[in-house]
Amino acid sequence: MNNATILIIDDESQIRKLLEITLESNDYKTVYAVNAKEGLMLAANHPPDLILLDLGLPDDDGQNVLVHLREWYQKPIIILSVKSAETEIVKALDHGANDYLTKPFRTQELLARIRTALRNSGSASVEPVINFDTIVIDLTSRSVKRNQEAVKLTATEYSLLVLLVKNEGRVLTHQYLLKEVWGPSYSDQTQYLRVFIAQLRKKLETDPNRPRYLLTESGIGYRFQTG
Repeated sequence: MNNATILIIDDESQIRKLLEITLESNDYKTVYAVNAKEGLMLAANHPPDLILLDLGLPDDDGQNVLVHLREWYQKPIIILSVKSAETEIVKALDHGANDYLTKPFRTQELLARIRTALRNSGSASVEPVINFDTIVIDLTSRSVKRNQEAVKLTATEYSLLVLLVKNEGRVLTHQYLLKEVWGPSYSDQTQYLRVFIAQLRKKLETDPNRPRYLLTESGIGYRFQTG
């Protein structure tokens, strides 16, 4: 049973009602705000376990609200918005959003994203040995095995994989991945990512053309997930 409290910041009454029914029927507690000012006040006075934030608020741009929240709020924030432009999504992720779903959204997908975000936020630290399916990543020995056999990765492949795994369920933008793995001067070299993600898929995925773990968020970045 869930005890997590979710703050909904959205001015659209029908969406709020849908979210309340969906979340409370899955044992989450909900509180809501209809504008940016109220949302920031609720988040500060009664910090929730997760925030669902709309970008089209009546009194402020949701991107600004996101920036303000990230000055102190460290728990997951998932954007729910009708804005589907890649530039808007990338901006939100770069501002610190954990995930982004466009309206209308599938409720089961939203619930899955919430579960993943809450699960990851509850981990104080990353376990030294990460297991998923037949793959084992040992962070202490910097080794990777699949079906109990060693997988040979280059230093760059390993760094990219670990960065994605440590952020399971979170969309990492092209720019973020490039900056963290290759350095700031490579922030626009997206071809590097395509090549190295393809190499990792060949080594780790059962079917590299239909990946289960290393997922593409078209035009935005990549996401690692195990389920």
